[in-house]
Amino acid sequence: MKLTGMTWDHPRGFDPVVAASAAYAAQTGIEVTWDKRSLQAFADAPIAELAERYDFIVLDHPHVGQIAETGALLPLPAPGDASASLGRSAESYLWQGKCWAYALDAACQMAAYRPDLGASLPKLWEDFLQDDAARFRPLTPLLPVDAFDMLMTLVAGRGEVDMPRDGRHFVSPENGEYALRILRALYRLGPDEQVEMNPIKVLEALTCADEFACSPCLFGYVNYARPGFRPHPVRYFDLPLCAGHDRPRAILGGAGIGVSARTRAPEEAVAFARWITSEPVQSGVYLDNNGQPANRHTWLAQQGNADVAGFFQGGFHTIDNAWTRPRAPWFLGFVDEVCEIMPAFFRKAIPEDQFLRRIDALYQHHLQEA
Repeated sequence: MKLTGMTWDHPRGFDPVVAASAAYAAQTGIEVTWDKRSLQAFADAPIAELAERYDFIVLDHPHVGQIAETGALLPLPAPGDASASLGRSAESYLWQGKCWAYALDAACQMAAYRPDLGASLPKLWEDFLQDDAARFRPLTPLLPVDAFDMLMTLVAGRGEVDMPRDGRHFVSPENGEYALRILRALYRLGPDEQVEMNPIKVLEALTCADEFACSPCLFGYVNYARPGFRPHPVRYFDLPLCAGHDRPRAILGGAGIGVSARTRAPEEAVAFARWITSEPVQSGVYLDNNGQPANRHTWLAQQGNADVAGFFQGGFHTIDNAWTRPRAPWFLGFVDEVCEIMPAFFRKAIPEDQFLRRIDALYQHHLQEA
């Protein structure tokens, strides 16, 4: 039997599923072949279209509202081991009482630094508002979607995790303006090119040159902590805190594996999805081939592995406290429109209060259209 899957184009997204599938074929005779799409397409491509052509879709959890609405994927049996979930990773794929994917890969926004450069590490977001903030030598991914994710993380860090706030405001004016002040400060501390940089580009810059010493907020990749992956490995640490608060509240990322509603082999497909997300596979062939597992037991065990402890230990507290973005069907369209105006906030120096009103206007429009 042959099945097909679609994942995303990065060693972390492609290599582990290919290696695991080869092991599965040797055990069962069931072959799974994989195609890959860009990171941007991973965030944007309609799941319903992909489900027409593939048995498996590796997906981002904000899509589950649209998935439930379109019926593109099969509802899956509940995950077997509740203790295996890393923070809210497993829960993020639940919507309207059904499970739409199994947590395959776990990530959240973390802070990263070059330990060999010896620069100071920020403890509070307010550190970036101080006159000596350049001592951190920060580089921040401010590609529009990353900048908006960071805005939400900063708001959540002040205790406001229920987004949207109400029918008029996506976030409170006080916390929204605070978040935009921090974002603008980070933009001014780095090159203008940050507005075009995603986490991968920032990690490439950190690990291949010595100009920057840290990134205070990006989605973590275990690969860049591995010796030999790039010239200079990074270590990860907890996100800075908002003054007066004691919990880092990063946005949860990662990826889940879903099964197409059009698959001709639903039982076999579900069995593979269960297998590849099980602890032995996550801790074995998946991890060994550039994978970033979603299994909590794997993360705990790897904290004693010197080659990857800089990721699994440094970011554990943050990911265990990460929060889940809105997953209602209107949210993705709203994010797309916010992303269209986000570069202007930085490059045209739009005042924080004025820009926040633009975000709220887009939010109100999408809420009314829903």
